[in-house]
Amino acid sequence: MNNDKVAVITGAGSGVGKAVALALAGAGYRLVLAGRRSAHLDEVQAQANATHGAADRILCVATDVTDASAVESLFAKAVARFGRVDLLFNNAGRGNPPGSFLEWTPQQWRDVVDVNLNGMFYCLQQAFRVMRDQSPQGGRIINNGSISAHAPRPNSAAYTATKHAVMGLTKTAALDGRAYNIAVGQIDIGNAMTDLAARMAKGVPQANGEIAVEPLMDVEVVAQSVLYMANLPLEANVLFHTVMATKMPFVGRG
Repeated sequence: MNNDKVAVITGAGSGVGKAVALALAGAGYRLVLAGRRSAHLDEVQAQANATHGAADRILCVATDVTDASAVESLFAKAVARFGRVDLLFNNAGRGNPPGSFLEWTPQQWRDVVDVNLNGMFYCLQQAFRVMRDQSPQGGRIINNGSISAHAPRPNSAAYTATKHAVMGLTKTAALDGRAYNIAVGQIDIGNAMTDLAARMAKGVPQANGEIAVEPLMDVEVVAQSVLYMANLPLEANVLFHTVMATKMPFVGRG
């Protein structure tokens, strides 16, 4: 499939980021894959090439999103290679420290905030600058939020707080993007089968104190949701999109 669009994907080496990268590769996007582990990015590139013949359409850039200068370099390399950026899937994130938040250190708290909020802001800021200045102007940003932005889990203060902040970032960026033809939306995911969510199949604490196994969905469903959002014309925007395992305990009281 021919497609001139250029997408930057953070956290692209595994989980949701990897699934989205492969889906976008299949749709013909030119991709800039960002993540901390170069070997994982190379594996995604190899898989995309084997499946879609996409090797010449992919640039891998080892990036720590908590480093603002590294994020600036990421977008500079994207523009140097492909000339523009049409899509940012702002995906890099991490979960809570283990155990009760009463035992967390200040550094454990900061580690989550640095990735889930600061890193997301740095990437959004650089994407805005590129999309504002390129011709034709504009682009799309999809932030990876979480249903934790609507309903928290026990002992999830760091992750939940940052995902609430991401919701605010999405709303304000959607407003600020209007001046530059930039559409900003968010996908909130509930229990996709990834390494991060694998513990759901073994049983996780519920609000009532019980431990319960939760249903999971194929991560490819999430990838197709992001692809749908990405392929909309810039005159239309999905501000918030929730995709979840149908029977997970989220809606109502379990």
